Amino acid sequence: MISQLISHSISINKKLFTLLIDPDQHTTESLTNLSKNADESGVDLIFVGGSLLNNDIDKSFELIKKNTNIPALLFPGSLLQITNKADGILLLSLISGRNPDLLIGNHVIASARIKRSNLEVLPTGYILIEGGKSTSVEYMSNTKPIPAEKIDIAVATAMAGEMLGLKYIYLEAGSGAKTSINIKIIKGVKENISIPLIVGGGIKTPNDVKIAVNAGADIIVVGNVIEQNPEILPELVKACQNS
Repeated sequence: MISQLISHSISINKKLFTLLIDPDQHTTESLTNLSKNADESGVDLIFVGGSLLNNDIDKSFELIKKNTNIPALLFPGSLLQITNKADGILLLSLISGRNPDLLIGNHVIASARIKRSNLEVLPTGYILIEGGKSTSVEYMSNTKPIPAEKIDIAVATAMAGEMLGLKYIYLEAGSGAKTSINIKIIKGVKENISIPLIVGGGIKTPNDVKIAVNAGADIIVVGNVIEQNPEILPELVKACQNS
C-alpha cells in the first residue's frame, strides 16, 4: 500500500520524490519517455492530474504503468479525473479556501464511485500558498491562496486539517509558481503536525529541493520544470535523496 510506503520511508528518515504529470502537456511519445526517465532516475511516486485534463486519463495511466513500476496516484483537478487504472487517489480537501465544493461537495458526489473502485484513498488537506503569481489552481478553484508571509494562518490551517482527521497535508504554491513555499511556513507546519507533509510548486532546482526537504518536507512534488526540461529530473531526485 502507498500509505505504508510513505509511513515506512518517514520512519527511516527517507524523503520521497514525486513527479507530477499533467497528461495535457504530453504526447504519447513524450509521456513514454518521461515515464522511463522517472523509472531510471529513482522517482518514488507519480501524481497524475491537471486543471483541465483533455487527454484520456485511462490511457495516460496505462502508458505510465506500462513503462514504470512506480506507484501512480490520481491528483484530481475535477470529478472527471477518476480512474481504476491508478494505484490510489489523493482525496484533496482544499482547506485553505472557502469553496464548499472543494471542501466537501465534490467528495460527496464522487464518494460512491471511489468506494466501488480499487483505489487506495489518501485523505489530504490541500493548502494553497501564494507563489508570486496567479496560478491555474487558484483560478480554477475560485479561492485565494494564503499570503506567503502569513505563517500563523498556514500553520493553523494545517493543524486544523490534522485535527479533522486528514492523513496528509499538502502545501502547494501552484504549477508554474515563481517562488517555492516560504521556508518558515514549511518549518512551522512541520513542527505543529504529526502527519506527513507534502510540498510542491515553484521547485525548480536541486537547491530548491534541498531547502524544502531540510525545512521539513517529507514528500517533494515537482512537475512544471520537468515538463520544460526533463533532463534535470535525475539531479532533482538525487538532491532529494541526499538531503
